[in-house]
Amino acid sequence: MEIWLILIFLGVAKGIANQSNPTTTTTTTQWQQQQQQPQYYHSNDSLQQKQQLPAVDALIGAEFSQLHEPHLTRTSVIFGLTKVANESNVNARCESQLRQVQRGILSKQPWAMKVLDASGTKPSGFVYGQNYWLGSREACKGVQSPVGITLSKNFDRVMHYGLITQQAPFDMDYRVVYLRHNSPWQVEIKLMSEQIIHIGLCLPRACSSEEVKQLAGEYVSRGMFAENDIFDIRPEVVYMKDLQLRDVFFQRSSFRLLVATALATGALMLCAQQLLVGKKLTPNGEETQESGGLAPAESELWRALHSLLRWERLQKLVSCYDVPSNWSKIFAVRENKAHEIPVMNGLRSICAIWIMIFHVVWFMYFTVHNKTVLITYAEQAFFQYVSSAPLLVDVFFTISGFLQTYNFLRNSSQLEEVRRNSWRKNLQLFGKLLFHRYLRLGPLYLVVMLCVDLTYAYIGDTSVYHINERFDEMCSKHWWRNLFFIQNLFNHRDMCANWSWSLACEMQFFILANVLLFLYAKHPKLTKILVATILISSTVWSYGIGLSIKFQLSFDAAFATGTEIYTSPFVRILPYIMGAITAWFLLEKPGSQQLVLSDMQERSCWHFALFIFFSCIYSTIKRDLGSLLAISLFVLGRLCFSLSICWVIAGSAQGRGVWWSRLLEAKGFQHLSRLSYAIYLLNPLVIAFFYSLTSASTHADPFMLCVVTCGFAVIVYLLSILFSLAFEFPYSNLSSLLLKKRDANKPKSA
Repeated sequence: MEIWLILIFLGVAKGIANQSNPTTTTTTTQWQQQQQQPQYYHSNDSLQQKQQLPAVDALIGAEFSQLHEPHLTRTSVIFGLTKVANESNVNARCESQLRQVQRGILSKQPWAMKVLDASGTKPSGFVYGQNYWLGSREACKGVQSPVGITLSKNFDRVMHYGLITQQAPFDMDYRVVYLRHNSPWQVEIKLMSEQIIHIGLCLPRACSSEEVKQLAGEYVSRGMFAENDIFDIRPEVVYMKDLQLRDVFFQRSSFRLLVATALATGALMLCAQQLLVGKKLTPNGEETQESGGLAPAESELWRALHSLLRWERLQKLVSCYDVPSNWSKIFAVRENKAHEIPVMNGLRSICAIWIMIFHVVWFMYFTVHNKTVLITYAEQAFFQYVSSAPLLVDVFFTISGFLQTYNFLRNSSQLEEVRRNSWRKNLQLFGKLLFHRYLRLGPLYLVVMLCVDLTYAYIGDTSVYHINERFDEMCSKHWWRNLFFIQNLFNHRDMCANWSWSLACEMQFFILANVLLFLYAKHPKLTKILVATILISSTVWSYGIGLSIKFQLSFDAAFATGTEIYTSPFVRILPYIMGAITAWFLLEKPGSQQLVLSDMQERSCWHFALFIFFSCIYSTIKRDLGSLLAISLFVLGRLCFSLSICWVIAGSAQGRGVWWSRLLEAKGFQHLSRLSYAIYLLNPLVIAFFYSLTSASTHADPFMLCVVTCGFAVIVYLLSILFSLAFEFPYSNLSSLLLKKRDANKPKSA
């Protein structure tokens, strides 16, 4: 009898509400559900009342289904997929489980509500780039297992306790479907993958990825997507990911090569340690003839190493991998010698960190949900030091051009050898110099390429983000370009690790500089004419390319013209030539012909060089310039920028300077300078990897960016030490060892 009274009461109340105000029917019912349902878990009523409640729940659930099913179909992708699923597009088990999800949501079962909540829907911010409708990957995991949280029973709570304890009746997986939208209601910056919507879905494991992709295609093609009506999204399904690492990952050639390289390096380090222990065991640090400087052999492995390491040449090779020795070289801080140019240590260190800060912002762009705001930050005056950081690559080019010419011209014996040699012997000498250059730069660079291939293959499978630059695919196709340092001669979108373009430029400039220096040793006038021709040609080429492609300083135009302007060796050679000319001027011009300045004039020139440096950094604060002005600012700005660096380097080489240049000459920069190569190579990889591991998009915020940058700086610094110890310093030692052997074998002149 009581249950009938309750049902009659509910019907009368509903009728009165409909007559008085039909528009509030849904709101009233929702309010009743919110107020009544949580109380079921804390009611102390009689058993009879508890038995009556399921009937009331069924009535309310039916009303909820009738009122909200159309709304859920159009606003919730996961619910929409359950509506379009049928026996023709999914397997029977998948269809059955999707129907269970649908019924569970409509009947408000806690596990199903968690599925609905874990799946993505459109958040606010679409106009400024919010395309990450990811839901919650962790919440989807909570559907399959109880939430690991302990709550006191001493407090009353309005929550459904099933949210913590209730699990799905079948296995669920979190997946991401990617849609390309064509909405005119989103700011389009044209910096890759902006029109890809990421939708996270908590789905039954029984549904295959292809089936889910087909369901998503049917869902959006039927016009059931409410956001399509509002923002004219017109979506099309691109692909989907199950975020599981595929078995083919461990079959990649890069995986096998990297494992083999790591094992070989570890074995060589172990052998070097064995040699070191053997030397310590001999009295007075002298090696005995019997032991050959080796520790006692205590196992078959050590006996084999013992016999191998008796070979003197192998001992010298293995000693290059001595970890304590290389560690001391990395951290050594000493007084600067007379022939050194200490300001280079500061320039290298600061520019490497500065470029890393730029990469933190650059790779953040692909994970932030307010991309437009991030770009507005980059164009503000305060943040020009970040957005103009790519200009700092010219600092490394200027230093390289200076050192290449400076070291060659200072080596009088080598210079005389080049003058005496025939073209065939000079060709052999040229090949040896190129080999040693490759030996010093190549190993670390190639190991990083292997890491790039593996890392991007991993995040391509497991990251929730759409990875626009699939370096794993590019490295598999175009690895030979990186092997020969020619990747910058091709489209920048097809590069394996596109930040390595500058290393390719460095190697190409090194080859050209050596050709010109060899020629200078025999034909100085002809070489001067050629250098001047190259300098003028580079300037004319830059202007011609810039005007033909209508170059602009905006970020989208700069990215689109990367192949023609940014990575082109014909455009980027200018600072290298300026550095080389500065070195030639210092060494070839006698002191009487050099510029003589008073102390006041010299200090003014130093401060003016600093002013030029920062003026070039901040010169792009106004970016909406015409093509002629833009390319003029690009070419002449880089010329002035490299001249300011040349002044600093030349002044330090002559022992002059002011207070800020003395800071750059501080001994503390010696350590960071030795790691600058590894920092430059590793920081984009580390930053991209950690960003890709996040399961939710980030918000561009300057203060949080500072904290994130500090964290990346520490991680990159530690990894740079590890990679330098294993793959840079051993081969630098080997190069020095081979050069010493070559010098020792040279016939001594009378």
